Amino acid sequence: MDGTLVDTEPYWMDAETALIESYGGHWTHEDALQLVGNSLIGSAEILQGAGVDMEAQAIVDHLTDAVRVRLQEDGVPFRPGAREMLRALREAGIRTAPVTMSLRRMAQDIVDLIGFDAFDIIVGGDDVQRPKPFPDPYLQAASELGVDVTHTVAFEDSRTGVTSAVSARAVTIGVPHFVPLEDLGADALWDSLDGRSVDDVAAEYRRVSAARAEATR
Repeated sequence: MDGTLVDTEPYWMDAETALIESYGGHWTHEDALQLVGNSLIGSAEILQGAGVDMEAQAIVDHLTDAVRVRLQEDGVPFRPGAREMLRALREAGIRTAPVTMSLRRMAQDIVDLIGFDAFDIIVGGDDVQRPKPFPDPYLQAASELGVDVTHTVAFEDSRTGVTSAVSARAVTIGVPHFVPLEDLGADALWDSLDGRSVDDVAAEYRRVSAARAEATR
């Protein structure tokens, strides 16, 4: 979701910076990049190490609430082509789910602001025992959608997300934003979703499925 469907990473980075500075610390853009795609609890522990004197869950709640306020005040900044791709997938009858490490209430806020019936289910960071980069979030999403995970396509912008999707054996399309995604095993890397179609997604799925079938012969 964050960084793939919507460009909320700057909102998170601003919230992290403000929190750390309130404790007298210093937080750079490079520091913030290490949290992209991480579980919120894991990110909170890193912020504790940077001087934030709060319990990890309190940090998660604080950051989530701060980003939710930004979404309400400034709107949802959709990534180029993402909303259009999602609508096209829905019109084609494809089941969809955001698989995010953000809390479910944050994901629900964004889903509510999309403007159409975008998803069948939501898998948030508080819905799984093991976060990305473990395969659990994608395995859970596939199970709730009622499909074999190898029959799904995952779009990811983070290194932990790509690792999660690849380890779950979803057909994985990386769409880099803040961090590079090379050498992680993604089945394809797209510069953007802008200008891409459902046919492009289907072609990647068929290509990867055929290659996997050939490899098992």
